[in-house]
Amino acid sequence: MIKVSILLKDSKYHNIEISGHAMYADFGKDIVCSAVSSIVTTSINGILLLGKDSLKYKVSEGSVIISYINNDNVTQILIENMLNMLKELENSYPDNIQVK
Repeated sequence: MIKVSILLKDSKYHNIEISGHAMYADFGKDIVCSAVSSIVTTSINGILLLGKDSLKYKVSEGSVIISYINNDNVTQILIENMLNMLKELENSYPDNIQVK
């Protein structure tokens, strides 16, 4: 299962960790993992277009950690949009992704 952990600080997104494998299908053929990767990558790239200091992230085998998320309104809205898309995915595949 993919787990998305969200840390809020002063009602702002501060840290997000996405880890695991959806186990919907074999590696390389898993549509849930593919959707999560697309949502997260597109969101990070969009935020970085606002400024290279808008957030920091680290990708490693099986996880992405997004830390230092800028408190500006646009960055926070884009992070919220990413999380909303992940929650929609969770609604469709509750056995494969958990957003908390």
